[in-house]
Amino acid sequence: MYSRNCLKATKELRAMGICSTIVGVSSRSMEDEILKFMEAGLDEYQEKPLNNAILSSILGKITPTV
Repeated sequence: MYSRNCLKATKELRAMGICSTIVGVSSRSMEDEILKFMEAGLDEYQEKPLNNAILSSILGKITPTV
């Protein structure tokens, strides 16, 4: 299976004009690394591990209110 890193994939998606919300999840928590993710075009970043409360919070931010 073809694999690429988050930064490259996000930049490529944005360059193709993709405007969908991109949420990055990583074990990296260094402030400069998070900044690189956000500069690449992520809309939201969350450090691992995820739990139900965190996932619900993220989905609440990106899901339209009905």
